[in-house]
Amino acid sequence: MPRADVLGKALSFGTRLVELTGGEPLLQPGATVLLRELCDSDRTVLLETSGERDISDVDPRVHRIMDLKAPGSEESHRNRWENIAHLTRRDEVKIVLADRADYDWAKQIIEEHGLASRVNAVLLSCVWGELAPADLAQWVLADGLPVRVQIQMHKVLWGPDTTGV
Repeated sequence: MPRADVLGKALSFGTRLVELTGGEPLLQPGATVLLRELCDSDRTVLLETSGERDISDVDPRVHRIMDLKAPGSEESHRNRWENIAHLTRRDEVKIVLADRADYDWAKQIIEEHGLASRVNAVLLSCVWGELAPADLAQWVLADGLPVRVQIQMHKVLWGPDTTGV
């Protein structure tokens, strides 16, 4: 679909909040232009990115929610560490954890990069069915870690095997 059509469709809903997500939006040609056009249309714009693509060209008005892949994901080699320098207080970092080793890694990364003071929020969540949210919450409380614990709400609402929600 041409970018102009995507912009028109997004604006046709009349919502003040628009989010680009799904796969990796920054792989799509014209994504950074679309983000700017949405901001120019007086929308609050969010971008959920896997963190593997350069975010330096993203309009500074966009709220970036950037993943850091923990070792348990077997995707941590894709983390683009240079992106951290481009994060601001309007952005968020999300880390999905599979186990205690991932948690310990996340704790080290949060401290090492000063994420709690660099971004608006650091979000920790659990790999569905692998790490109990109560365990994660307990570790965060015990360590006084300055993060928000999340659950995958769509899996709670529609079940873990439902797609397209």
